Amino acid sequence: MVQANYHNKNFRGVQFKQDDLMKKEYEECSFENCIFTATNLSDTMFEKCEFTNCDLSNAIISHTSFQDAQFKDCKMIGVNFEDINPFLFQVSFSNCNLKLSSFYRIKLTRTKFEKCQLNDVDFSNSNIEASQFDHCDLGGAIFENTNLKKADFRSSYHYLINPNNNQILGAAFSLDQVGGLLSGYGIVID
Repeated sequence: MVQANYHNKNFRGVQFKQDDLMKKEYEECSFENCIFTATNLSDTMFEKCEFTNCDLSNAIISHTSFQDAQFKDCKMIGVNFEDINPFLFQVSFSNCNLKLSSFYRIKLTRTKFEKCQLNDVDFSNSNIEASQFDHCDLGGAIFENTNLKKADFRSSYHYLINPNNNQILGAAFSLDQVGGLLSGYGIVID
């Protein structure tokens, strides 16, 4: 049962408490300089919402719905996206820190990651077909049984992707980072 609905509301500088947002609906709302650290966002819906310079680190997003949500300049360390509501899930990230987050088994087709820190992020068993990784640091990111078809990694770096364990048909990589595809073969690249 949804407790409250908000439409076209702007939230600025709010420090949300543990259950402030749980089971609510937000449509076309903006959140700027807000703190959601370890906040329970379970069963909440964010439709066409924008988050700017917010801290969502360790937020609980069990059955949370993100429909056309945009995250800009946000700190999102340790967010477990594998528990979200997958229905109409659509997000974009610009200049966000997503270290240690998990997208395990998530459909992220055509998702844009721009200038993001994706260190140690788990993309295992996810579908990131036709997604764009524009100037992202993917050091320690896990790609295992991941659909990377037509994904664009040309300007990103520090990734290690095993072509034998992932689908990479049509994916784009830069020549200077091709070592990230060949590291598992024990060869020397000069």
